[in-house]
Amino acid sequence: MKINDIPYRSIWLNEDAWSIEIIDQTFLPHEFQLRSLKTLEDAAEAIVNMRVRGAPLIGATAAYGMALAMRDAADDAALERALQQLLSTRPTAVNLRWALDRMNAVLSVTDQGRRVSRAYDMAREICDEDVAINNAIGEHGLGLIRRLWKQKKADAAADGTSPCIHILTHCNAGWLATVDWGTALAPIYKAHDAGIPVHVWVDETRPRNQGAALTAWELVSHGVPHDVIVDNAGGHLMQHGLVDLCITGTDRTARNGDVCNKIGTYLKALAAQDNEVPFFVALPSPTIDWGISDGINLIPIEERGHEEVTLVQGKDKAGRMAVVQITPDGVSARNFAFDVTPARMVSGLITERGICSASEEGLESLFPEYAGESG
Repeated sequence: MKINDIPYRSIWLNEDAWSIEIIDQTFLPHEFQLRSLKTLEDAAEAIVNMRVRGAPLIGATAAYGMALAMRDAADDAALERALQQLLSTRPTAVNLRWALDRMNAVLSVTDQGRRVSRAYDMAREICDEDVAINNAIGEHGLGLIRRLWKQKKADAAADGTSPCIHILTHCNAGWLATVDWGTALAPIYKAHDAGIPVHVWVDETRPRNQGAALTAWELVSHGVPHDVIVDNAGGHLMQHGLVDLCITGTDRTARNGDVCNKIGTYLKALAAQDNEVPFFVALPSPTIDWGISDGINLIPIEERGHEEVTLVQGKDKAGRMAVVQITPDGVSARNFAFDVTPARMVSGLITERGICSASEEGLESLFPEYAGESG
């Protein structure tokens, strides 16, 4: 995607051919800053402190973290230490383990003298594959939006109105959450570029406000019409016919179609079901956890520090970055980062291979190589 007409990915190899560059998302949307990762510890810190976030980007960063670790020491003990350190950074996003398992499976049987170059090659492959996957998700989602648009345009022809497809999303599942294109936002970008009039309702997404900060920043940069709304406004909009479609991303999807995404997604699905609004989830296949058959009870839910609830970051009237406390001194707060939406509330899953029902049968119809696989 482009920022000020300059194309960027969210993570890339520096000109020195070994250090890694990322967009530090903790400064967005008010400051655009790049950050270099030069060690395993740098990569782990970037994941833990959410300088990078989003399941696909976490996996890509972890893959490059393994490459950085191999530059420092490439023996078996160092490989295992790097694997365990990176695995411990974030518990919910399955892409993290997927990327690390993929790296480890090859590096563990590669001669130590070739591990560095092989690690970098694999990390690049993972990044390039992510871009291709998300581009395909965008194309399949575009078909869905185009069908809705044709129907709405036909309905509007009778009364002479100028229709628009209103899409509600939650959190950030755009290119900042992936290597490029994004998951839930990829179909929206494709539709906008194809000339379909789309408008996005952007949930602010407390507690970290990643919708208001990151999704809105992306949409501004791409020129997509949108409005930021408070998290609790979605149901009201659906009741009044102002939402045609919900699309969210996911950090982990169980084989039965249960979807784990940013906290508050479940409430959007409930409102969508009550108002008969289609609720779709865009997911790259590495986010499917084929070893989990019950997302509600088996997906681990990360609980983060209370300061994300009690403090908020923004820009003051003088244009300076500031962090302020919004709760009384001594308050107790809990910060559950994700919730699980049951498969029965999901209208369909948009994958790189097409759209399927949110069910084991639906997923296996697109990914038959995983049929019968369990943890």
